Amino acid sequence: MANVRVYESAALAVADQPVEFVERKGKGHPDSLIDGICEQTSIELSRHYLDNFGTVLHHNVDKGLIIGGSSEATFGKARITRPIEIIVTGRATQSHQGRAIPVDEIALKATKDLLKANTRFLDLDKEVVINSKIVKGSDDLNQIFSRSSDVPLANDTSFGVGFAPLTLSETLTLETEKYLNTLEYKKRMPAVGEDIKVMCVREEDSIGLNVAIAFVSPLLKDIDEYARYKENVASDIRNNMKKYTDKDVRISVNSGDSLEREEVYLTKSGLSCEAGDDGSVGRGNRVNGLITPFRTMSMEAPAGKNPANHTGKIYSILSREIATDVVKLYPQIRECQVAIVSHIGQRIDDPRNLTVTAIMQRGEKFDLIKSKVRDVAADALSDISYVTRGLADGKYEVF
Repeated sequence: MANVRVYESAALAVADQPVEFVERKGKGHPDSLIDGICEQTSIELSRHYLDNFGTVLHHNVDKGLIIGGSSEATFGKARITRPIEIIVTGRATQSHQGRAIPVDEIALKATKDLLKANTRFLDLDKEVVINSKIVKGSDDLNQIFSRSSDVPLANDTSFGVGFAPLTLSETLTLETEKYLNTLEYKKRMPAVGEDIKVMCVREEDSIGLNVAIAFVSPLLKDIDEYARYKENVASDIRNNMKKYTDKDVRISVNSGDSLEREEVYLTKSGLSCEAGDDGSVGRGNRVNGLITPFRTMSMEAPAGKNPANHTGKIYSILSREIATDVVKLYPQIRECQVAIVSHIGQRIDDPRNLTVTAIMQRGEKFDLIKSKVRDVAADALSDISYVTRGLADGKYEVF
């Protein structure tokens, strides 16, 4: 394919740069929750379309908002005084072949299912108000959808970027949040809420991790138990990091607390959105689960976009897959970046441009593997349908 380009870069790999910032918003963060709600709505719509019509019909339910509520939280007790409001919106096919499609009902169920799976202490009947504002899609995009044959046509001119491998800072940031939000950890430390944000700052070889956790106040009797919880969480994080590094990493948990004044991070539900923190689609993690300002990034908000021909979503996943495959196959590459851009109305397996950029390990020759790297990218494009199938099945995390 003439539109696949492969280059060697003389840039310094991120892991070798003197400073690096990495952030992850955990599964209970309001930005992550609304991303998850919109993506779950897309998955459930796709399943309904496939089950009833044999194909994924046009939809982009990629706009959504969590409006934070109000709460009162003190040690041993708490209550939500104003409910959390969730609005899901976007465009979706409302009828097909003379049959109505219950889009709003699907969105409401998907929202409740997502909240049930990712929170423990929310009363969905009393503490959450859910509204679906999904309307009919535009005729021009529906027509592009209907013109698709064996390979869908791009419904937007957009791009996706990906990279591999993760740096140590990225790995520690990602794995720390995932560890603290496992079911096993919640059983042992139930007062650790789901709303967890991790910020990593590396300066040369010095790494610091700042972890914000919404603690569940009804499960904590007093400030002393809260303080012990914080100490135990920091110790647990440090022990979990031994899987990835023997470096001495500085760890701070809820550094904004004042234990002396008993001004600490307490919630009823383990979620900050119960007390005024809002969430919006696309403001959180990228498709690799991280926010990485020292990497090339896209502003693409993939959650909720259709998995069949929205190239911003598909290419965000595909670029990461290609970069990951390249560094696994060719360890002489220190860092790989992939960028793919579409052209609206053109087949999604024939992008306007796909560029692979490689930073080589010291002493390695790029020319020896250049054509092989190009083949990896071209092969991935030729079988792009596996990405669309995986997205429709919910097999890929997109935030």
